[in-house]
Amino acid sequence: MELPFHHDVEVVGLLAAPVHRYDGRPDAGTAALPVESQESIEVRADLGVVGDRYFARPAHRDASVTVLAVESLEELATELGSGPWDPLAARRNVVLRGAEVEALRGQSFSLDCGAGEVHLDGGRPANPCAWMDLVLGPGAHRGMRGRGGVRCRPRTDGVLRLGPAVLRSAVPLDAARAGAAVRPAARRPA
Repeated sequence: MELPFHHDVEVVGLLAAPVHRYDGRPDAGTAALPVESQESIEVRADLGVVGDRYFARPAHRDASVTVLAVESLEELATELGSGPWDPLAARRNVVLRGAEVEALRGQSFSLDCGAGEVHLDGGRPANPCAWMDLVLGPGAHRGMRGRGGVRCRPRTDGVLRLGPAVLRSAVPLDAARAGAAVRPAARRPA
C-alpha cells in the first residue's frame, strides 16, 4: 500500500474502554464519571485495540478502531460557546491534533509514534450519539455530525503512544481543515 503523503501530528488522547459506557438513555451519573486515558494502546491486525470493548468482535472488525481530530471538538465548543471539553469524552480510541481525519474515510493510512507504523483502513464515519449533549454540552450531538471521526480496520499490529507521531496517507490532508465538518452530498431525485 503506497502512502506518499507525510503529516506530523500529535496523539493527544488514547482510549481502550473495556465496557460500553454510553449505553441506553443518557444519564447525568454516568456522564459525570472520569474519562479513562491510556499512555499507550496495543493494536492488533483485524481485531482492534487490546482491552477495548470491540476487540475481536466480528461485527466490529471493519470499525474496531476510532480516530478523531481534537480540532473538531474545539471548533464545535467555540460554535456552541462552551468547553473546553475532554477529548476522550467523545469515546474515540485515538484523538489526533493536526490531521484532517474526516478526509480519511475510505482511505488507507498509517500512524507511527516511534514504535513502527500501525496501518489502518479508514471506513465509515464514527457517528455521534445522543450522549454527546450530556457529556460535552447541549447541541454537541447535532454539531458533531460530519466531524465525529472515522471508524477504521487495523491492518497491522503495533503500539500507539501519546505525543508526536507521523501520519502517512494515500491522499493529501489539510491540517487547517481538521475541525471542519464533512456533510453528505445532497441526494438528487431519481
